[in-house]
Amino acid sequence: MDYIELAEKLVKKSISLGADAAEVFLETNRNLSIGVLKSEIETIEEASSHGAGFRVFVGNKMGFSHCNDLSDRSLEDTVSRAIAFAKLSSPDENNVLTDDIGVTAAKDLYDKSIAAEPMEKKIRMALDLEKLAMKDPRITKSAGAGYGEGESEVFIANSNGILKSYKSSGCSLGVSVVAEKGDQKNTGSEYCSRVFFKDLVSLEGIAALASQRAWELLDPVMINTQKASVLFDPDVARSLLGGIITAVNGERVLQGASFLKDHLNKQFASSLLSITDDGTKQKSLGSAPFDGEGVPTMKNILVQNGILKSFIYNTKTAKRAGVRSTGNASRGGFSSLPGIGTHNIYLEPGKHTGKEIIAATKKGLLLKEVTGYGIDAVSGNFSGGASGFWILNGEIAFPVKGVTIAGKAFDILNGIDMMGNDIDMNRTFAAPIFRVAEMQIGGK
Repeated sequence: MDYIELAEKLVKKSISLGADAAEVFLETNRNLSIGVLKSEIETIEEASSHGAGFRVFVGNKMGFSHCNDLSDRSLEDTVSRAIAFAKLSSPDENNVLTDDIGVTAAKDLYDKSIAAEPMEKKIRMALDLEKLAMKDPRITKSAGAGYGEGESEVFIANSNGILKSYKSSGCSLGVSVVAEKGDQKNTGSEYCSRVFFKDLVSLEGIAALASQRAWELLDPVMINTQKASVLFDPDVARSLLGGIITAVNGERVLQGASFLKDHLNKQFASSLLSITDDGTKQKSLGSAPFDGEGVPTMKNILVQNGILKSFIYNTKTAKRAGVRSTGNASRGGFSSLPGIGTHNIYLEPGKHTGKEIIAATKKGLLLKEVTGYGIDAVSGNFSGGASGFWILNGEIAFPVKGVTIAGKAFDILNGIDMMGNDIDMNRTFAAPIFRVAEMQIGGK
């Protein structure tokens, strides 16, 4: 099937049936999931799907409908439903479609060799990964291992002359194991996701990290309630910084539901903190040549040296705010309307290694696990359960579990006094280790 031709045809069909403006979002998907447990194959699931979503405007009224049957009758019925829904909805002058015909040069987003790799090889990788993780004598149980892959092709067309498409792919490996000691039990997990099959890291590396994470927090010591430095491991950076990303959502800002709503072009954090959202990064699972509405993606500096430089918008929210879309329309697929989301978030690395930051800490907590919601995007308050390692005189002294950390976002973010350089840019939320000079830690 020629989906480009179909998308263009469906836009014209929408107009002929009574829409004043129309957008067609077509998508094809293929996914494979392999799960193993205790050296046995538990699941092998492979599925292919396709579908179409129609967003139409009648005047300033919007209607949306979707289907996964691409027969002529089904598609026409779906368009007709979208138009009928539009006539029933309330008008909004911000209901507009993009007219930006540009496409960003986001390279290496699709690996055709993933599908060509033998199924037996993928099954063996999952089995071997679990076996390697179980080799560590401190590991007592497996919680399972798995391999997954997916590929998709997206087509967007609208009545402003937009007609775009791109292919993307991804594959992943992961394992989870359990370490036990007496009544203690702790789970450790690790995974790797990449666009290209050949870029997956070694099974040995994934297994070793999962095993270490399972046993390293055994025999924890409960500390007293106190104020001390807190070091955020790269794996838990999102628990703190995710609140910033939510707070720069343009829709939240317009609603007044963001603690950063009045801080554009103002200093709100340490000068060590710089955050970028990049939808153009090569070989990245978060990249795309255009967003969920067809707007070209971009490299967008959100925070520069502690100064808030930009909010993020899709087309509708940008029109409400009187600005241009930042290419951040997110879409869960053909069955969903555009929201607002990020592509590849990363912090600008600092000058210090993780070892140097630990060595420079007289007393503090190296966070390895955080539970809770992190920074509240509305109030800016931060709290969560925490586990990790206690640092004394620049050295890791013992594991810690069952404590809490809390504070106000502005105090915490301005308290960042050391930024690491150990950043894994393969992640879609990439951060190095960083230190907050002082936070409230709740213990016994």
